Amino acid sequence: MQAGAAITRLLADYGVRHVFGIPGTHTLELYRGLADTTCGVTHVLAHHEQGAGFMADGYARISGRPGVCFVITGAGVTNITTPLGEAFADSVPVLVISPVNPPDGGGHNRVRLHEITDQAGVTAPLTALSATAQSVAEIPELIARAFTVFTSERPRPVHISVPLPLLHAELTDRWQPVDLPDMPLASEKKIERAIEYIEAAQRPVIVAGGGTRFCSDRVVQLAEAIGCPVITTVAGRGVIPAGHRLSAGAQLRVPAVQDLLSESDLAILLGTDLSQTDHWHDALPLPTRQIRININSPNLLARGEVIAICADVTEALDRLGKRLSVTKREANALNSAQRCERLNKAVLDSMTAKEQRHMQVLEVLQASLPVNAQVFSDMTQLAYTAIDFMPLPRANSWHHPTGFGTLGYALPAAIGGAIADPSAPSVVIVGDAGLQYTMQELPLAVELGLNVKIVLWNNDRLEQIRDDMVAAGMTPTGVCQRNPDFELLARACGWEYGKVNALDQLAPALDRAFTTTEPCLVQVNQNRIFPGH
Repeated sequence: MQAGAAITRLLADYGVRHVFGIPGTHTLELYRGLADTTCGVTHVLAHHEQGAGFMADGYARISGRPGVCFVITGAGVTNITTPLGEAFADSVPVLVISPVNPPDGGGHNRVRLHEITDQAGVTAPLTALSATAQSVAEIPELIARAFTVFTSERPRPVHISVPLPLLHAELTDRWQPVDLPDMPLASEKKIERAIEYIEAAQRPVIVAGGGTRFCSDRVVQLAEAIGCPVITTVAGRGVIPAGHRLSAGAQLRVPAVQDLLSESDLAILLGTDLSQTDHWHDALPLPTRQIRININSPNLLARGEVIAICADVTEALDRLGKRLSVTKREANALNSAQRCERLNKAVLDSMTAKEQRHMQVLEVLQASLPVNAQVFSDMTQLAYTAIDFMPLPRANSWHHPTGFGTLGYALPAAIGGAIADPSAPSVVIVGDAGLQYTMQELPLAVELGLNVKIVLWNNDRLEQIRDDMVAAGMTPTGVCQRNPDFELLARACGWEYGKVNALDQLAPALDRAFTTTEPCLVQVNQNRIFPGH
């Protein structure tokens, strides 16, 4: 077997079941392995490498397993850098494997096809690891390093480049997967100190981030054991159900929420770096005493009364829950519930007139969503309002490109999510401009028979940027584009279609969309629903 085909076989042994990509001249040997149906890996043909990267991202967010991409040298690598940036910012495990032109031994650039002078350097700032195999023996070692990142570190993307001549090398032995390390565990000493902090606290608060998406039950158990409020980041939305009495929402940017933090005497930060895109301030007003549980060790560096626990959040919460003996738990919970109620009211009272209009749409959408729906939102004002104010009943059900803020994310990510879990409808919330970044992926959902629904928020412009320009005292410039006929576009790609020009048309259109498993696009015209705004 040649090394190119052996890569696919090795990935299968690590549990990979899907590879996203577009074949090219330089990836033929990788695709030789995919052509072998006995390996159990299915190829998903994207229409652009950016789409492939976002599909891998959505697949990973839903499945909890790394999304894998094969791309060509040079142009394929540069096309996938934006998804790598999103995965890096949002801690998503994505593996990109690409060929690379061999070094020029004569020191002269011979301008090979897809030439880049430093391909690994292009992706290094966007990955946990970007490395080039220097020999055939290094290929399985680099793949093992990638899966080590995914299983025992902050799950960020990895890019492995393989020089073209190595892909053709004949192997004498089959590569074997290695025994991968587990997530780090909290020391007994750190657990004991954390318990002391918790039991001494009078006004503790929990901030739960994306690292708690797969252990939401433990977060709720800890909150109930202590009787304290839970604030979530955008990535942690739904970790505590919105209707829970200890839910303080997901609006770290709102002054009332920041007041809750500043007035607390202990902040328990779980699986979060408190990224600036969650609160839009240079720093949050945190109490002096903190417990930080995270697998991102650089974020744990802090002075003073901070207990820094570099560990798997799930395991640490299990141990904390079994050891706590907090007294006055119910009294604490009653007080916290009253604070959460006042806080949630203050958050709702902070809505602007535009956000109130958005909520009229979102309340209809929420009533129509199937209970198992997985939502992928794009950079559009309707989504911004949703992630601030729309309540979520469960974790890992709404996915937003929070960190990198990429237009065009939602559609391909939803396709990846639908492949990861075909039993749940994947719902896309996207604006008219954002859809056009990756609308070439529309036919793929039909080709694969995926249950994907698009709610297209159409205002015929880049409205957020227009609003920003007006607020800055500028004349809006370059914010209005000519849109295609979205009905013709949808039908040409094989999608079912519905159009909403009045608010009372929305519920019937969504109900029709969710009664079928076929891809369906529902266009909601903002300027007709809310004329004059």
